[in-house]
Amino acid sequence: MEKFRLPKITMPVLPLPPSVQKVLTEAESKLAHRPKLLQLFKNCFPNTLETTTKCLDDGTTFVITGDIPALWLRDSVEQVIHYVPLAKYDPELQAIISGLIKRHIFYVLIDPYANAFNETANDWHWNANDVTYMSPWVWERKFELDSLCFVIRLAHMYWKETGLTDFLDAGFKSAIRSIVDLFKTEQRHQELSPYRFQRNSGVAGDSLRNEGLGMPVNYTGMIWSGFRSSDDACDFHYNVPANMFAVVTLRQMQDFAEWVFRDLDLLAELKELEQEVQRGIELYGIYRHPEFGPIYAYETDGFGNYCLMDDAGTPGLMSIPYLGYTSIDDEIYQNTRRFALSKQNPFYYEGAVAKGIGSPHTPEQYIWHMALSMQGLTAQSKEEKLEMISLLEQTDGGTGYMHEGFHADDPKIFTRNWFAWSNSLFSQLVYKAMEEEIL
Repeated sequence: MEKFRLPKITMPVLPLPPSVQKVLTEAESKLAHRPKLLQLFKNCFPNTLETTTKCLDDGTTFVITGDIPALWLRDSVEQVIHYVPLAKYDPELQAIISGLIKRHIFYVLIDPYANAFNETANDWHWNANDVTYMSPWVWERKFELDSLCFVIRLAHMYWKETGLTDFLDAGFKSAIRSIVDLFKTEQRHQELSPYRFQRNSGVAGDSLRNEGLGMPVNYTGMIWSGFRSSDDACDFHYNVPANMFAVVTLRQMQDFAEWVFRDLDLLAELKELEQEVQRGIELYGIYRHPEFGPIYAYETDGFGNYCLMDDAGTPGLMSIPYLGYTSIDDEIYQNTRRFALSKQNPFYYEGAVAKGIGSPHTPEQYIWHMALSMQGLTAQSKEEKLEMISLLEQTDGGTGYMHEGFHADDPKIFTRNWFAWSNSLFSQLVYKAMEEEIL
């Protein structure tokens, strides 16, 4: 296995846009009574801009995930999503976010199956020996359905918040066409898909079985995915939260088709595809649990096999309302949430200092800060939101930042010292609490 040797990563420090500076000033007064939380927020809220963002000469924006010199479609969206509500009256922030959207579209048109990309066509890859089609622009080519959904999520949210349409050009419409075609192909992965992926790393979750095709699936109307949002291979390849995200994405693309491109044929095509995926979720994605009642499965193959778990990554079962698929008080979601936060979820851990959801991507007893932030963002009560904020505040391991996973007995034992997505999700939770005046 030839794995890329990570260089020492340095990114230019961007001047903070005025709207971001204003939020930090606001925090000085609203969080003055909690000095540690204030310092965490001041570290984490601007972290993406200060350490991972580069404005390129072509007017696009490149955002690395942190300690890896590549742009993940999913991560880069969630790294900047907390800035989008600030962008309406801030041209500096508009340039950064619209530049990232344009960069995403450039990458999707190169390879819609890839999950992570290089800044230039430098032929850098996480593993040079992956058995799949590789472009010199592609860092990694694990097909994760959610990656394409995140691209549309950022564009739609930015458009709705600012009213700006300059980025919604012919290239953007071509990317929508590419995404729709891929969705349709992957509804019938076994018969139609050209995608294969194998990696001889010795790690089971790094490669697809069945000579790179993945394990067999039945047609359901849902869309096949090779990998989860954790970059681990799916057990059963209809990832239910990713398909819920796809339903939301198809609705958002309908908005673009109807109100921007005025393309009624595309609009009708998107509506039909949305209905097919939604019907698949309803028929195949719900499991009758003996303790919790009907819950959403994490994955299924359409043959009656289910993966019952939740993972700390987004999309996951906890994040269903965060993605816009259903409301927080939806009965099946609440059943699913109770399951995910119980020991029936094999990746829920309780320790001496914390309890929460981890991931098969990290060792046992490692809870993810992102899972705690998402639990707070999707909580029904202010008490649970405040509980999650306090837990996050207490588990930074003395570093002043959020991490990937930390040991439930000792937060000083953690993975990923520099993980901007986790910092951004924490910042989003604290800022919303500030706005709701519950801190």
